[in-house]
Amino acid sequence: MKRSFTILLALVLALSLMLAACQPQAPAATETSGGESGGETAAKTQTLVIGFTASQTGKYNVSSGRQVNGLNLWMKQINDAGGIKLSDGTVVTFKAVSYDDESNKDRVQELYTRLATEDNADMLISPYSSGLTAAAAVIAEQYGKVMLTTGAASDATYKQGYTKVFQMYTPASRYLTGAVDLLAKTDPSVKKVAFVYENSKFSTAVVEAAKDYAADKGYDVVLYEGYDPETTDFGPFINKIQDAGAEAILGGGHFQDGSAFARQLFEKNVPVKFVTLLVAPPEPDFADLGDAAVGIIGPSQWEPLAAFKPDFGPTGKEFEAAYMAAYNEEPSYHSAGGYAAGLVLEKAIRDADSTDPDAIKAALDNMDLTLFFGKIKFDTSPEAHGLQIGHSMIYIQWQKDGDTLGKQVVWPEDGATAKVLYPLH
Repeated sequence: MKRSFTILLALVLALSLMLAACQPQAPAATETSGGESGGETAAKTQTLVIGFTASQTGKYNVSSGRQVNGLNLWMKQINDAGGIKLSDGTVVTFKAVSYDDESNKDRVQELYTRLATEDNADMLISPYSSGLTAAAAVIAEQYGKVMLTTGAASDATYKQGYTKVFQMYTPASRYLTGAVDLLAKTDPSVKKVAFVYENSKFSTAVVEAAKDYAADKGYDVVLYEGYDPETTDFGPFINKIQDAGAEAILGGGHFQDGSAFARQLFEKNVPVKFVTLLVAPPEPDFADLGDAAVGIIGPSQWEPLAAFKPDFGPTGKEFEAAYMAAYNEEPSYHSAGGYAAGLVLEKAIRDADSTDPDAIKAALDNMDLTLFFGKIKFDTSPEAHGLQIGHSMIYIQWQKDGDTLGKQVVWPEDGATAKVLYPLH
């Protein structure tokens, strides 16, 4: 009896094993089925975590918010399109992890450490502003995370020996150098240049680099003088400009002083051929100067009307339309910078055909392309690794078409929408 029971139990167990073997197996969590008519293939899905902070509060909240809008628009478009498909069948999608940095440098270091260690972010995007980005860059390098920096123009961050931090913006040292190139291209006979600028950290750094660049190009810098940020009467400076025989003026600072300077140059009919000022001219409110705005040039990281022909990603008009549909506002260059950072990450993954961080870094080192945002190429020298050397400032000029006053892109040539109005008088 006992022997019969043992044989029966063995038969039941054997039958159970045979039935289990016939059951279909559940797919692994990282795979989805798909295929063609000839059969099915497995496609792995991989979600990369992009970590960043945003100034949801604090003094940078407006510009930072637009930067994040641009990045989020790119991410949504990629995910909605089914992700990035690699040759091994992997489909890459993205997930954002973000915190409010409160426009605070100490908060940035705390939060980027959390992103790198607790959230295990695969890639990092910088916060807005050079100061906050400098704080984040230390953490990115410490934990070996590739970080694209946008909304940060300072050169200094990329001269600390970092190897994984890559800049999207034209550096501050080249904010006005393009204006010198534009002047040289437009009228090689001009030799006397005046630099009149606001005594602020940003303006001084930009103008000092432009002055050295102009001198190296053979220009005679006949005036180099700063003014207090509160200056409203530029008469004494205008007298010095005229006494020095300057043919071109470069400088300025911010909106109020730049607007007052331009207006008074016009009112006094100063006989200069070329004027380029920081910050003020790209602002729409500069048009309130009326005829005093005509001919004034200003640098911008990006403008919607720039006519670049991208070899990757959407055109400027396509980006502008998508952004307006998503957020019901015109994109600023901060918006464009956030979106462009996503495009650069996408291109690096496609070029590397991998999500391996070292392969992505190598692709960034080798990158040389044109986006709607302009040209992108990174310095790979030990002295300035990751510094942006491809992207050039866009220079707009206020021009009149009949009675209509509007901005035109006049430099660089491959993004120009009109010829430069020259001479100014």
